[in-house]
Amino acid sequence: MAGPLVETKLFSPAPRAGLVARPRLDDRLSRAGRLVLISAPAGFGKTTLLAAWLTRRTSDRAVAWVSLDEGDQEASAFWTYVVTALDRAVPGVGAGALPLLAAGQSSTEAVLVVVLNELSVLPGEVTLVLDDYHLADGPGLRAGMSFFVDRLPPQVRLVISTRADPGLPLARLRARGELIEVRAADLRFTRAEAATYLNDVTGLHLTAEDIASLEERTEGWVAALQLAALSLQGRGDAAGFIAGFAGDDRFVVDYLVEEVLDRQPGPVRRFLLETSVLDRLTGPLCDAVTGEHDGKAMLERLDRANLFLVPLDDQRRWYRYHHLFGDVLRTHLLEERGEVADLHRRAGNWYDEAGEPVPAVRHALAAGDIDRAADIVELAVPELRRNRQEATLRRWIDELPDTVVEHRPVLAMGFVGALMASNEFGDIERRLRDIERLLTGLGFDGGPEPGAGSAEFVVVDQDELARLPGCVEQYRAALALIGGDPAGTLEHARLAVDRAPEHDDLTRASADAVSGIASWTTGDLDAAHRSYTDAANGLHRLGYVADVLGCSITLADLEITQGKLSQAQRTYENALELALRDPGLRGTRDMYVGLSQVALERNDLAAAAEYLRRSDDLGEQSGLPQNPYRWRVAMALLREAEGDVDATLGLLAEAERVYLGDFAPNVRPVPALRARVLASHGDVAAALKWASQYGVTVHDKASYLREYEHVTLARILLAQHNTEGSQQALRDAAGLLERLLPAAEDGGRRGTVIELLVLLALARQADDDDEAPATLAHALALAEPEGYNRVFVSEGAPMARLLTSLDRHGPGRAYLSQLLDTASGPHDVHVGTHRDDLIDPLTERELAVMRLLASDLDGPSIARELVVSLNTVRTHTRNIYAKFGVNNRRAAVRRAHQLNLLSHSPAR
Repeated sequence: MAGPLVETKLFSPAPRAGLVARPRLDDRLSRAGRLVLISAPAGFGKTTLLAAWLTRRTSDRAVAWVSLDEGDQEASAFWTYVVTALDRAVPGVGAGALPLLAAGQSSTEAVLVVVLNELSVLPGEVTLVLDDYHLADGPGLRAGMSFFVDRLPPQVRLVISTRADPGLPLARLRARGELIEVRAADLRFTRAEAATYLNDVTGLHLTAEDIASLEERTEGWVAALQLAALSLQGRGDAAGFIAGFAGDDRFVVDYLVEEVLDRQPGPVRRFLLETSVLDRLTGPLCDAVTGEHDGKAMLERLDRANLFLVPLDDQRRWYRYHHLFGDVLRTHLLEERGEVADLHRRAGNWYDEAGEPVPAVRHALAAGDIDRAADIVELAVPELRRNRQEATLRRWIDELPDTVVEHRPVLAMGFVGALMASNEFGDIERRLRDIERLLTGLGFDGGPEPGAGSAEFVVVDQDELARLPGCVEQYRAALALIGGDPAGTLEHARLAVDRAPEHDDLTRASADAVSGIASWTTGDLDAAHRSYTDAANGLHRLGYVADVLGCSITLADLEITQGKLSQAQRTYENALELALRDPGLRGTRDMYVGLSQVALERNDLAAAAEYLRRSDDLGEQSGLPQNPYRWRVAMALLREAEGDVDATLGLLAEAERVYLGDFAPNVRPVPALRARVLASHGDVAAALKWASQYGVTVHDKASYLREYEHVTLARILLAQHNTEGSQQALRDAAGLLERLLPAAEDGGRRGTVIELLVLLALARQADDDDEAPATLAHALALAEPEGYNRVFVSEGAPMARLLTSLDRHGPGRAYLSQLLDTASGPHDVHVGTHRDDLIDPLTERELAVMRLLASDLDGPSIARELVVSLNTVRTHTRNIYAKFGVNNRRAAVRRAHQLNLLSHSPAR
């Protein structure tokens, strides 16, 4: 080696003041292993971590430190520094090797043999740190380093800190368990570490929301947090700065350009800049954008070099840039090129050919190629519709100008469907008229203005064009349904079928579904069931499985009302079998909820709880839009069966809040269900208030759509008689039930008939009417084949007495005995409670916060309610999330329900 040593390269850096303690990383560094590799991009705190760890180490292990630079790529210089550092740490270790290096006469291997022999007889241990190894790494070192690493004696631990993986046999060391790795993902600041740094170290006093936002934007990149903190100094509007913090921040730009971008060779720099237009990167896509043929190899190179590339899969086929790095690259790309439309155009074409319309449209729009984007959207409509991705279509409505859509009837119809699915009906009729005018101009019959239209037309999907006349009527049928016009609905549905091409199963199935809802609305359940069965079969043939699941919910609802519990169970089971062939399919969650309702009616509370648990385990993405309220109603009914009234009412309040209707009639309104619970547990006044609020009286004309509410009123009046002794209430209840019964019988609603007979039997028993046992016997005869249970036993002691009065030796005696056993059994059976599942239970204060998180209150309101600070609420919330293993409020509430933690009653 020529020239003297730079002594400062051999000094272990002193730890900085105000460091954030990172015990999780200290523990990893302290594990046994021949080689410790800390490999991460610039600014991830590698050197800082090592310096702090060495300072805090508890062993008396000696430390040899070398800060490498580009001048150490030559082997003699490199090994001179390494051996010297070892000799400074353990005097005498380099006594034989250093003269050989100085003489320059011996091979590297010969020198290393001398060093290794000295190290092998050390009485103590030594840690050799090679910092910034990427600066020295190269072909000239690799053979010697491999030789050195392979023969390291057990007393020696080698720590390599680098921005790029070294050219060493890492796979072999990893397989032998001799390699400890700390990478960028490990070095990122957690939210707690970011909070400690930003508030405790820098004294910025940021809110939890600001810290979370900053941590998300920087992805925990330590340097970016430091640069952000620097930019925040002295600013009054911290939240505003953080909201806009991106890769264009001057500190971030300066750092990344100086430390990363300007250090890259020309081809790498060009690759980085041109591919920065991509949200995701894979080899062939990069080739399409850059026009080169080495995209895959380049990505692998960037990955090894830790150039802010984040792998998106285990196979390392897809990557993305660190967000801030990507921002910087795009900023420089625009500064250097000014025009990037061609890059976006190439990316869009690649995605289009790959069958990925969503990114294809995004890049086409970014390229300013609106017509191309419209073409892709039009062709994508059928598949997006099949997969219930109308929200994507809805977003494109705002991105494609009306002037483009107005000449494209197929695209315009796709947008009509998206608006309908989004419950945005205000502009639908105008759009349908515009489509009709276009169809007339294209020579289709049936438009309102024959011969009109002379504009140019653009049709990319010719197969869809033929469907449009039928689609116009199909959506008009839906509009009529929404407008409360069942007759108009059926007429437009008929026209839709008439105008649909022979092969158009989709329009026919859709028309069947709309007709089914119209029939359901009028109380013609048989017709509704036939139409929905036809719709489900048609959708099944088309492969619209998610829509089949939606139809199955309606079919099962109808079957339950018709008193066909077994058929409803089969409907849900068959749909579930279909759904499970496609994991994650929307609607799967709803099938379990439906099965829980059937199980509950049969008083199988354990099965009902298990179905709800399975439903919840699938996650929200597997549920239809109405699932949140359906799940809560099902859980509320289970909790009521368990006797937990507070939890029941809390769940029903939540169900009301998250209720989302669809085209189906709301025949079991949640407020009415809540009134039933209130009445059955003695709060008659509150239940009567519901009746007054919703205008439900005993003088109403019987109608199917309000039947559930009228039965609810009868229940309330019976409860009023039981609590207040009101004979008038009893007479009103009996009179109302007697009026409702024939309507339900005529409508074939056996499930409702059973409930009405049960209530009428109780009313007659209260009035000492000898007909009471016969009325109940009638209900039992109808209910026994389907195994109904809760409708009887949930009526409590009065029903138990009435059941006892029946002949226990006549027909149906086994069923009667079963009901009597259930009715006379313990009423505090509780299943599905998993409080003990929590390894770390919530404290009483956390429970109080959790209950308020389940309400509508925001953070400040919860703080006022509990008379604590907002920061205290945030701390409790963070603890709750950690104990539940969730990361948002909604998931925490759902988990709390699973654990039955939201009851105000004492824990059982």
